[in-house]
Formats: sequence, structure tokens, C-alpha cells
Amino acid sequence: MRFHLDGFCSATAAALAALAALALPIWSSGATFGQRLDGLNVIMAPGHPFGSASAQRALDNAKRLGATTIAIVPFLWQPTPTSPDVIRGDDMPDALLRAAIRDARARGFTVLVKPHVWIPQSWAGAVEMDCEEAWHRWFANYRRELDRIAGVAQDETADALAIGTELGKAALRPEWRTLIADARSRFSGTLLYVAHNVEEAEAVPFWDQLDLIGVSLYPPLGPDDDRAGRRRAMQAVAERLDALAARAGKSVLVAEIGLRSAQGAAAKPWQSAEERASAPDPQLQAAVLADWIDTLDRPTIRGVLIWRWFSDPDAGGLANTDFTVQGKPAERVLLCAWTPACAKR
Repeated sequence: MRFHLDGFCSATAAALAALAALALPIWSSGATFGQRLDGLNVIMAPGHPFGSASAQRALDNAKRLGATTIAIVPFLWQPTPTSPDVIRGDDMPDALLRAAIRDARARGFTVLVKPHVWIPQSWAGAVEMDCEEAWHRWFANYRRELDRIAGVAQDETADALAIGTELGKAALRPEWRTLIADARSRFSGTLLYVAHNVEEAEAVPFWDQLDLIGVSLYPPLGPDDDRAGRRRAMQAVAERLDALAARAGKSVLVAEIGLRSAQGAAAKPWQSAEERASAPDPQLQAAVLADWIDTLDRPTIRGVLIWRWFSDPDAGGLANTDFTVQGKPAERVLLCAWTPACAKR
């Protein structure tokens, strides 16, 4: 691992050195302090359920790239951002979640279970109730579903559990402290929350109760051909994460970075193929991910998880314009970052 402290003020460098010396809490099994936790968010594809031979091949392919860590993503669903009726989706029942954890652990992966809330035509960051009673109902429902997921994660000895992902408005509520205490009583591994971009991460009020700061990074990166500009944007984000880690006394897991393999994707990295049609550009995806991985190779960052990898081993390909890196030049970027298989520039 290369440490990039160039350009830091001496006070920041000293804070980072102190952070590195803390031997902070990490995963419940397998990992040692300082080990990188790099890998992929694995999404279950239709026709390739976890536990199937095809899903196992997809995990084998991820292992060959050098990934050490897999995030498994069960979805919770609610009809609108203001509805308190959040429920577990039927896409990944407990049996399939168990199979996913078992298959990943059998291949030596560190396993993070990372629930997402899915809202049609919206996203988790928009969750906001219109009255206190609705908030109480939302948290009761969310806690019920998280308890089930935590129970499976504990039974199958997953290494880490995210208590939430990108729930920006909801994350400011006081109910999280009770919810985290409840999760601690059910799950003995590492607990984290995944904030959306550095702005939400800086606003989260409960890092002190968690073991690790989690964040997804999808800031605007400018025109596709402005590499210098996007690297400046990435560096600015990384330095803010350094400062947050120093304040909180905890390491950061970048639980998501990603980019569509599509022309124009750098300007709005969060934009899906459904939101904007575009011609394929797999080289852009590879170049942006390479820049992110290089920028995030620093003492405060414990690892980087790429969005995304499907349980279908034949997903992706050069004509595909989705986030998946399968069958695209980005695979070689990851291979070079995670293994000695090719020379690093």
C-alpha cells in the first residue's frame, strides 16, 4: 500500500499518524489492522440466484481479480419517500441471503451485508416523513427488517453489517442511537453506516457509536476529457474524508464508487442507464475508476468497494452502458490494483 501525504499540512499529517496508531475496531474475523478491504458490491441478477452454480462462478471471477471483500445488498422497499411502510423486498429472502454469505465466505471473502432502501422513481436520500408519528412508524418498520437481516448476518458469521445506506434526511433523526444499540445486541461483527458523498458523511451525528465510517462517492467529476479537473475534485473529497476520519477517530470504508461505461458519465456519476441513454464508453469507466483508486490509496481509507458486479457471470460486456465492470477494461484496472498481475504505473 502506498501512503500519499504530499501536500498535507503538518497538523493533518500528525492527526493521520495518530489515527493509524489507534488500532481501531475492524472486521470480526480474518482481517488484521492495516489490511485493505477492496472489492465489489455484488447484486443478484434475475436467473442467477445466490447459491446457484452461475452465481458461484461470478464470485470466482471476482476472486480472480484480487477482490478481498464482497458487499451483499438486500433491498428494502417503500412506495414513496414519505411513506412509513418500509418492508423487506422479496428479491432476496433469508435463504438467498444465507447462501450469498456462505458462498462468499467459502471463497475467503470478507463479507459486508449492506441493506439499501429502494423507492420507485426516487432514492433513499429522499426518505422524509411528514410528522413525528410517521417517523416513529418508519423507524419501527425499518428496525424490524434490519433485525431480521442482522440475525441472518450473525448466524452466517458475516464480518460486517451496514445499519443503513444513503438515508441522508433520516440519518439526522435521534432514533438511530437506539437502533444501533439494538443492532449491537444482535450482531457481533463490525457496524457501519454508509453516507452518500462526503457532505452527508460530515453531517452524520452517530459515528461515535459505530466501528467504521462508510461512504459512497458520486460527486460531479466534470467533462469526460478533463482528467486534471476530475483528479482535483477527487483529491478535494479525499482530503475532507481525511479530516473527518481524524475528527471521528475512525477509518473510512468507501463502500461504493462507480461510473457507467457511457459517454458523458463523469458529469453525473450517479445517473443510471434508465435516466439517460448514451453510447458506450468503457475506456472512460476504466480511466475514472483508476483515478479514484489511486486517489483513495491513503492511510485513512481502509478499502474501496466498486459498484457493481452481478451474480450473472456473463453480465456486462463492451456494449453495456451500466455500472457493472464485468467484461470491460475496468476489470484490468482492478486486477492491476489488487494483484501483482501487472505493473502499476
